Amino acid sequence: MTLLSVNVGRARPVEYTDAASGMTGIDKRPVEGPVRIEAPGAPGVGASGVAGDAVCDLRFHGGDDRAAYAFAREDMDLWERELGRELANGSFGENLTTRGLDVNGALIGERWRIGEEVVLEVTGGRIPCRTFAGFVEEKGWVKRFTQSEAGPGALLRVIVPGEVRAGDPITVVHRPDHDITVARLHRAATTERALLPDMLAAAEWMESGLLALARQYKEKYAREDGRA
Repeated sequence: MTLLSVNVGRARPVEYTDAASGMTGIDKRPVEGPVRIEAPGAPGVGASGVAGDAVCDLRFHGGDDRAAYAFAREDMDLWERELGRELANGSFGENLTTRGLDVNGALIGERWRIGEEVVLEVTGGRIPCRTFAGFVEEKGWVKRFTQSEAGPGALLRVIVPGEVRAGDPITVVHRPDHDITVARLHRAATTERALLPDMLAAAEWMESGLLALARQYKEKYAREDGRA
């Protein structure tokens, strides 16, 4: 299991974002040499945990629960074949492009050591947005990405900060005692919302947005059952 590339993006103005600034950092490119990763701060306040990477809409991106985003090269290759065009590492706005790691089968709360020191923890999967769709320039992209078997990629929390670089080995160092994977949580949050209450088995590790969604769904239907 290997880190193929570390990708960062600079803020630039676009017409396809809902960010108040009109800017996005989704266009991420591989960088050479070591890159520092550290916890950026609370959701809504902290930006990217990857040095040199821009996050322009703090409502949905960045913060400690979403400090970095990983996508498997194997899944990018599936999209290359479907879209009929080359996709470089970073093409989906991911900070970390991996090889040999089951990113979407990772458990929420699973921890990865990258290189000698950095430890990251899986917190959820990516929910596609208008900015992502505009950047990829594919018709019906949000629905296609959501329903794809390729999987959403993993959002990550920084447990041990440090430096990473392309070529670093990745080791799974901890797996929690539940069966909630990135792929299952993604389905629950998008196409199979009746599964959301079950996702709370991983509440301790989930990123704040998905956790709030699961709790709201459970509370809503608990109240309705009570009235019945």
